[in-house]
Amino acid sequence: MQLSRRLSIPYSDIVMTAIRAQGAGGQNVNKVASAIHLRFDIASSTLPDDVKERLLALNDHRITQDGVVIIKAQSERTQEANRAAALARLQSLLQQGLVVPKARRPTKPSKAAKRRRLEGKKQRGKVKALRARPDG
Repeated sequence: MQLSRRLSIPYSDIVMTAIRAQGAGGQNVNKVASAIHLRFDIASSTLPDDVKERLLALNDHRITQDGVVIIKAQSERTQEANRAAALARLQSLLQQGLVVPKARRPTKPSKAAKRRRLEGKKQRGKVKALRARPDG
């Protein structure tokens, strides 16, 4: 499966099992295993270590505590369509792990910005002081 121009994972890393779909389906539902159960072990995959760490850090309900991605596709009527849907979902999840987060560089406000902020606070204080009851 191609993830980017330089990175791809072999299909041997992905385990797909055909299972029976849940829900209503008429007479055919108990005979045909059209749903796909996809499992992808992040730790034992051929992905680079930094990508693995970012994937494991994702807060996604499809990733178990053991680091296994579990995707169940059953929305389509055919097994082939469900297989394509499961692979597409896995690919989009793995693409999230490829994105390197931008490093935050701490910044400081300028002296002029600090001065403007304090002047604004003083003005606001004066307005509020004028609202006070005069001492007489």
